[in-house]
Amino acid sequence: MLIRPATPADVPAIRALEQQTATAAHWSEREYSVLFAPEAPARIALVAAQEADLLGFAIARCGPDEWEIENVVVSAEHRRRGIGRRLVREILRAARAAAVPSVLLEVRESNIAARQLYEQLGFTEVGRRSHYYREPQEDALLLRFSPRNL
Repeated sequence: MLIRPATPADVPAIRALEQQTATAAHWSEREYSVLFAPEAPARIALVAAQEADLLGFAIARCGPDEWEIENVVVSAEHRRRGIGRRLVREILRAARAAAVPSVLLEVRESNIAARQLYEQLGFTEVGRRSHYYREPQEDALLLRFSPRNL
């Protein structure tokens, strides 16, 4: 398996994977289409690929003082194999290299597997957003990581 930067050619597979994953952040086709546009906000987009198969992806918005992991998705048949962990670690390494003081993310309160992963990686809960998610309606937990902890 290879973790590499995503390219515009990966967008159809990224969208298909995201649409198959109930806990993913569901973006519109337009949001994905501008992901690589020069005028788009700075982001890092990584994919986990094995030959021609996309196993997972992660996207983070990169601000000067804080990065936010916006989406981490691993295909159902490839979960629990460390792919999500590797994707998130690569984002955290990039944040550390960029000397960013913190990385944020939101996670569904009910997404126990993701919460355990983030906790193991050193994220801590710093807040809650009531009724943040829809279908089903659910709170989001706000987690923060300091890249200096790597």
